[in-house]
Amino acid sequence: MADKDSIRPQPSRRILRRVGAVLAGLVFILTLDIGFDLLMHATGVFPPWFWPMPTKLWLLALTYRAIDSIGGSYIAALLAPDRPLLHALVLGAIGVLLSSIGTIATWSKGAEFGPKWYPIALVIIALPCAFIGGTLRQRQVPTGD
Repeated sequence: MADKDSIRPQPSRRILRRVGAVLAGLVFILTLDIGFDLLMHATGVFPPWFWPMPTKLWLLALTYRAIDSIGGSYIAALLAPDRPLLHALVLGAIGVLLSSIGTIATWSKGAEFGPKWYPIALVIIALPCAFIGGTLRQRQVPTGD
């Protein structure tokens, strides 16, 4: 029978799996967010790029970004070698950072960059969405009881 250390991945491989899990979740989120944006503009649901949009369309964008974030966080947790919720929350923290950068970058821009509440909302929802995605995955993992 193999001892416990021989069946565990090497530390460097575990680190790569951890980073890869979070990166996969991030790529999933970015791909869906950009894809939905392109689709919404191409089909005329959203006006042309950099034109002002009514509040209901910003709410639609916020909704699909929240769903994408939950899905990406679930993927990060699914691919994590251990502690799935932690990996999802790391992805959520990255979301807070990226959304904060976006908020700062667009703050003094015109109406075509959206209302002030929109980028703030993206910052606010990042961690709760990550928590939901990570929790959904964690509930599927046997606890060993």
